[in-house]
Amino acid sequence: MNIKPLFDKVVVESVQTEEKTKSGFILPSSAQEKPQTARVVAVGPGGTVDGKDIKMVVKVGDTVLFSKYSGSEFKVDGKEFTIIKQSDILAIVE
Repeated sequence: MNIKPLFDKVVVESVQTEEKTKSGFILPSSAQEKPQTARVVAVGPGGTVDGKDIKMVVKVGDTVLFSKYSGSEFKVDGKEFTIIKQSDILAIVE
């Protein structure tokens, strides 16, 4: 299935995080925080949103850091994705 976000939306897939602490303790999934680092899998076209021209800065394949409680989570073909506004992206990780 192909996902095409609209306007200034970006679809991201969470980057797997360590399941162990530095001291070697294994954390159950319920104790782990929601990941804030993700890989961009689809980008909307931008355009005019609320009367402002939006130019898309991120591109497919970028790794980004986004706001902790932003976006909407959904599943497609068994994979989990989050769709967020470009303005919720805090940084591109290089």
